Amino acid sequence: MQYDVETPEDYYKAMEEDWRKERLLKVREYILTHGPELKEGIQYKMLSFGSDSSIVFHLNAQKSYVSLYVGDIEKITGDEELLKGLDYGKGCIRIKKSVDLDKSRLEEFVRKTVEAWRGGRDVSC
Repeated sequence: MQYDVETPEDYYKAMEEDWRKERLLKVREYILTHGPELKEGIQYKMLSFGSDSSIVFHLNAQKSYVSLYVGDIEKITGDEELLKGLDYGKGCIRIKKSVDLDKSRLEEFVRKTVEAWRGGRDVSC
């Protein structure tokens, strides 16, 4: 789903109060916990997290899942093991209603992505 909004706050207000908002806010928490210096904004009608020069993550609520865009997943060491049980492609992790984020290793993947970005590696979206 796309929201025609200007700020992250407007994005959250526009979302329906359902499981997608719950999952999206949990992933946002992972991002901001491990990358407190990342600036939150709106880009391409979805949430973005990064710096003035590069975006590390995009986050968006779709009809059937929450999307976490990370550029190229394979740039993160151990990506297959960290994302086991999740639906993902080359640059998008799809978090469906049935996923229990607390039992996944998505937070660890987010942490490793932020660490790689801090280390100067290209992980941009």
